[in-house]
Amino acid sequence: MNRRHSAAAAITLVCALAVLAAPVQALAAPAPPAPEQPPKSGDAENSEASGTSGKKNLEEVRAKIDDLYRKAGAATDAYNLAEERSKKQSGEIVKLAQAIVEGQAKIAELKSRAGAQAREQYRNAGLPPGAQLMLSGDPQLFLDGISRAHQGQQAAKGVLGELNRTQEDLETYTQDASTNWTKLEASRVKQAKAKKKINEQIAAAKKLESQLEKKERARLLQLEQQAEYKSQTAWLSSGALKEINRGASASGKKAVAFATSQIGKPYKWGAVGPASYDCSGLTSQAWAAAGHPIPRTSQEQWRQLPHVAVKDMRPGDLVIYFGDATHVGMYIGDGAIVHAPRPGRDVTITGAGSMEILGVVRPDK
Repeated sequence: MNRRHSAAAAITLVCALAVLAAPVQALAAPAPPAPEQPPKSGDAENSEASGTSGKKNLEEVRAKIDDLYRKAGAATDAYNLAEERSKKQSGEIVKLAQAIVEGQAKIAELKSRAGAQAREQYRNAGLPPGAQLMLSGDPQLFLDGISRAHQGQQAAKGVLGELNRTQEDLETYTQDASTNWTKLEASRVKQAKAKKKINEQIAAAKKLESQLEKKERARLLQLEQQAEYKSQTAWLSSGALKEINRGASASGKKAVAFATSQIGKPYKWGAVGPASYDCSGLTSQAWAAAGHPIPRTSQEQWRQLPHVAVKDMRPGDLVIYFGDATHVGMYIGDGAIVHAPRPGRDVTITGAGSMEILGVVRPDK
């Protein structure tokens, strides 16, 4: 049995176990989820004690936690983008600083040359070269010197012209450096705000989870898997998977190999490996390993990379999720993606349709 058939069989088995407590999620051919058990007496009290109202059930808690992590994901993308811009602006400032130093050195050298010419004219009693030749009384010297005098005049004009241009360039470099510095500070402010928001959302989600009993946390995972199963089943029922599973490109195979080799490593916002990843950190590093650097964030991946139809998707393509493009996974075939889900979860395989698909991009198109 070849690797593709083995993978398909493994995915089918995983899907059949999706509603158990195992951490693997439903994929292309999931088994129906286990029926929800009727609430036991005292569940309302447990819910009350866990910080939720009596009217809220565990499904509402799951939805709230999911929403908090979604917001944290959006803030993470904002943080990553601000960080990328900060790096770019810092690099520009360094280049401009080098240009300013070089410009200052060039101005000093040009001023030195202009000063030498002025001193030469002073030594000749301030007379222009043509007048000096006329007063020499030597016709041959006059004729021979005309050309040299003209060259000297042109050289003097050239020095002054170059000095003016260099001074103008220096002013431009200084203005550009100031502009980039302002942008850098703005990016740093955005980073700080995004970081604060990320930590607040994650802390709120963790607080909700920590208030649940052990059996409720197990049930929460089950509900999470059931929600993914429902979305994946609806996606498959739409016929989206028909005629998918075409072969990956050579680069796509390398990207998939890298991404799948990270399975089991923890999610960490802002991380690009090798010990942990966030969603776009995983996909950007996978394609970098394949020799095709791509934008760092899921939003920039969606904005800058070529779009392809879902029906034309092949392994290695990136599936962008949610209306704000704040999550991304890599399609690996057989209706599945590999992705870094959220804080508290590890890099794993799940159904490509288990979340709201915005679209698909192809890094090596």
